[in-house]
Order: sequence, then C-alpha cells, then structure tokens
Amino acid sequence: MENKITGIAINFVIRAIVGMTLIFFINQYVLPDDSSINVGLNAVSFLTSGTLGIPGVCLLYGIMCYQIL
Repeated sequence: MENKITGIAINFVIRAIVGMTLIFFINQYVLPDDSSINVGLNAVSFLTSGTLGIPGVCLLYGIMCYQIL
C-alpha cells in the first residue's frame, strides 16, 4: 500500500516539474516578449501539470488562447 502511494506521489511530482519546466521554456524562448499568451508559474499550473502532465500544459495554453479571442 505504501509503495503505491509513494509511486503516485513521485509520478505527480515528476509530471509537475516537467510541466513547469516546459511552461518556463515556452514562455521564455518560444513566445515573443510582448505576448499575452504567457501562462503563469503558480500553484494552479503546478497542480494542472502534475495531474494531467503535458496535456495539462497544452490545456493551460489553450485556455490562454481562448481568453484573447
């Protein structure tokens, strides 16, 4: 039982770190400086990327694109 919970927690943390790193690099190097599509590095983006992984990061950018329409 403990191994399963530990595995889930480690998986969540790894996905969250990869997601936050991806958000940082997209904001820093892919999008222009004056872009309004930047996703913030905060608790909501941490939880979303940790729960959903890379599709969660895509979801966050999709929401930001939808907001500027």
